[in-house]
Amino acid sequence: MRKLIRFNYRYDFGHDWYVQVLNLRNWSLLQFSVSWNDYPGFPYLHITMGSNGFFGVLFWAYKFGLDIDILSRTWKWDYLDRVGLTEE
Repeated sequence: MRKLIRFNYRYDFGHDWYVQVLNLRNWSLLQFSVSWNDYPGFPYLHITMGSNGFFGVLFWAYKFGLDIDILSRTWKWDYLDRVGLTEE
């Protein structure tokens, strides 16, 4: 049985929390992540349309990051486990 909403957490040079809503095959209706990283960065805003999804926004300021994707390809967390990039 598939879940309507999926949550995930990952630590990789900071804390990352992920949420996916309504996954169908390789697509998600809504995906977003919130990050608090160990290293600060310059602020930026990145807006995308097309390519890998319908609409996406990535915002970064100091150590805080926010990523929102609407109707886009599903982030594959299990891929990171298979190639050994996650902690166990």
